[in-house]
Amino acid sequence: MTLYATAPERSVRWRPPAFSLDGGAAAGLVGRRAEREAVERLLTGTHGGRSGVLVVRGEAGIGKTALLELAREIAAGSGFRVESSTGAESETQFAFAGLHQLCEPLLDRTSSLPEPQRAALGVAFGRRSGAAPDRFLVGLATLNLLAAVAEEKPLLCVVDDAHWLDQASAQVLAFVARRVAAERLALVFALRDPVSCFAGRPELRLDGLGDADARVLLNSAVNAPLDDRVRDRIVDEARGNPLALLELPRSAPPARRAGGFERPDVLSVPRRVENIFQRRSGCLPAATQLLLLVAAAEPTGDVALLWRAAAELSLTPQAAAPAEISGLLEIGRRVLFRHPLVRSAVYQAASPPDRRAAHGALAAATDPHADPDRQAWHRAQAVLGTDEEVAAELERSAGRARARGGSAAAAAFLQQAAELTPEPARRAGRALAAAHAKHEAGAFEAAQELLVVAAAGPLDALQRARLELLRARVEFHLTRGSEVPGMLLDAARTLGPLDARLARDTHLHALEASFHAGRLGHGRGLAEAAEAARSAPAAPAPPRPADLLLDGLATTFLDGYEASVHTLQRALRTLRDRDPGAGDDDRRWLWLACHVAAMLWDDDAISVLAERAVRLAREAGTLATLPAALNALASVLVLTGELARAAELVAEEQAITRATGAPPLPNARLVLAAWRGQETETHELYAAMVDEAAGRGEGATVGLAQVALAALQNGLGNYDEALAAAAPPCEHDELAYSSIALPELIEAAVRAGRPECAATALERLSVRARASGTAWALGLEARSRALLSSGPAAEKHYREAIEHLERCTVATHLARARLVYGEWLRREGRRQDAREQLRTAYGLLSGMGAEAFAERAARELRATGEHPRKRTAQPADDLTAHELHIARLVATGATSQEVAAQLFLSPRTIESHLRKIFRKLGITSRRQLKDVRLQ
Repeated sequence: MTLYATAPERSVRWRPPAFSLDGGAAAGLVGRRAEREAVERLLTGTHGGRSGVLVVRGEAGIGKTALLELAREIAAGSGFRVESSTGAESETQFAFAGLHQLCEPLLDRTSSLPEPQRAALGVAFGRRSGAAPDRFLVGLATLNLLAAVAEEKPLLCVVDDAHWLDQASAQVLAFVARRVAAERLALVFALRDPVSCFAGRPELRLDGLGDADARVLLNSAVNAPLDDRVRDRIVDEARGNPLALLELPRSAPPARRAGGFERPDVLSVPRRVENIFQRRSGCLPAATQLLLLVAAAEPTGDVALLWRAAAELSLTPQAAAPAEISGLLEIGRRVLFRHPLVRSAVYQAASPPDRRAAHGALAAATDPHADPDRQAWHRAQAVLGTDEEVAAELERSAGRARARGGSAAAAAFLQQAAELTPEPARRAGRALAAAHAKHEAGAFEAAQELLVVAAAGPLDALQRARLELLRARVEFHLTRGSEVPGMLLDAARTLGPLDARLARDTHLHALEASFHAGRLGHGRGLAEAAEAARSAPAAPAPPRPADLLLDGLATTFLDGYEASVHTLQRALRTLRDRDPGAGDDDRRWLWLACHVAAMLWDDDAISVLAERAVRLAREAGTLATLPAALNALASVLVLTGELARAAELVAEEQAITRATGAPPLPNARLVLAAWRGQETETHELYAAMVDEAAGRGEGATVGLAQVALAALQNGLGNYDEALAAAAPPCEHDELAYSSIALPELIEAAVRAGRPECAATALERLSVRARASGTAWALGLEARSRALLSSGPAAEKHYREAIEHLERCTVATHLARARLVYGEWLRREGRRQDAREQLRTAYGLLSGMGAEAFAERAARELRATGEHPRKRTAQPADDLTAHELHIARLVATGATSQEVAAQLFLSPRTIESHLRKIFRKLGITSRRQLKDVRLQ
């Protein structure tokens, strides 16, 4: 059972004589040579194996649909399969309705999809039950479905009126448009106004016809003689809009054509044309007008449904004849309007009672078992005033929409349900539920508006507390402002006696928000958030990881680092050892847990948890969270010395954010550039990141940027600059960043001749490291102490540092320990011993790609009289980070389909990348990849 009827394709029979496709669409399309050539180039490239996307944009009546008809005709004549979808204004609250239109004829091919993708499409289209799918997993399924069909023959997908697609369909199709590459697949979208999710795609803007072409088209539409002055007036008023040129003369009586035409006004051309259609329909018999209204109110074009609804209004099929004769409507296999403006003109011109009657008839004619949501929607439009029964049905429709992954659709149903609810308390509750759904859908401003409705109440105490919590969360997403922690604290306190679990989670969220604000928070900050957490309801037994994080972080900011270590280490162990699929509660706090692991220098926990976050996001297909997880894991890989792998994940993150339309995340790119010694890129990323963070009030982000800059400057030997960068994160103690910054500050201060500054930092580092007790922490403490020591004591600490760091995964700091030990040995005059350490340090640093530190080691080696060998070029050096990522995955034995699923691409695109990879590596098979050194 499907939830959506297939919407009609445009019929070429309903194009006026000048656009008749007799002799081909190109013959009837006046002007538009450049536009025709753009379509031909798109289809030629697609036929040759290069996917293409084209967004055709322009006002109503400008010729977008005509150009789409041309694309269809050219494609059909060139051996393409053509599938279509048409957005409808009344369909915008039916999740995945537009996508279902497009894919419904192809669903017999879903058996070729991996099970998670097949399930995602099935749930989205209401064909099977299951957890609500991530919209980008639906996008990957759609991409692979279209790609599979395109394997048989080239495929053209045409989406008209894309500005009226439901949000879920628009997002999925925009995702597909950004991920197509080597498939024989072309996507053409026609829309009036810019749609943000299609921004950045190749665009073809349709403007008005030139004067000569406008006159040609006008002459073809008017058979009777036309006064020259009237012709000039029509051309001027139409402003090159083809539909206006065809309709304006038809709307005027012969007398006006001979001597004058219309009076001056300020209406836009589409509005003028819509008015013409209103006048034309208004001259029809009353029964015909009512039938037209029923057809306009039901966008699926279902003929049987139209006649059932007509019967409810005592309308006979004969009522359609005047509309068909006038050229406004055709009833054949589908109900087709002459133009979308006809539909809107008819609906807007109708009186409210007639609209309600039309929707009431459609509700009565709609099968409540096959299409309950559409019936509920029609019933809602038929209500005058309020109706609890209809509101309850809309609420049930919202539940079904949310189950399919349609948060925006659920929000629309709930909002309408609230408007129809007669009882104030229930109305406020539904408005609150609608606000939550808007928040889930990312419509934060709309959520704020619904919160105002809900706040009018009455609400019970728990509802009021949830409202304040949602208000804070919305504000957090919109501004990350310094007032958000205080809002969360107020909500947490209110929730305390009402919902202990939610209250504790809200306290932890308040701590997280305070950490985000950091030094830029001008309101209630970490200290107050920590103090409030102490008064939170007691944790359950046994405590959840979130409970341990809350108690441990509160202790950190009230009683000091050392006092919190035991509880926080327990939180990390609990998270690390729990079933990776334990639930959303654990996933919600993985990001915060990774920061805690960095604060405690727990390399095992941070690696396990960062890897888990990526794996869970991949398995669930949640592209909304995967970029952040990739970003975090890439930063961890920099510390472990796997800079090439980090670059692969950064490239993947950037590709995904481009595909989803989200802003790229700069954190890992900055850390990677700094450790690679890329001075110009680091400074550019640093400036942009700090500027944006300052504008949003995110002090923690500024701290991260400063730590990365300190690492770059230490690598380059610019120790005064490194000291200046490392000092603020140590001073402000923004969770993880002070722990990471302390060793950078100590090395910079020693080298810059500021031993007193280094000694103060070392005292703080030592206390923390001994409390933590990890090999990473003790290694950093020993290395830092060695830098401030001399004689045998210094050597003892250098050797301790190396011994500790060899027992953990943080290879970058092991290499740096050997580097500073070698530098000390050279200054002690022990050149042979220095060479051994420096040679090892240089090999490690150059091998991992930490070029600034590697060059520092090389300078020291040259000072001992040894010239370091430059790293031998490897075949894989010619691969891009993205190609290297694919090669590494394939080398492990993964199939193209498996790699495609992981990277949210199609198998054909992976095969295309592999051909390039083989060519660069000089190999011919997957088996040979295992013998290539990929690093």
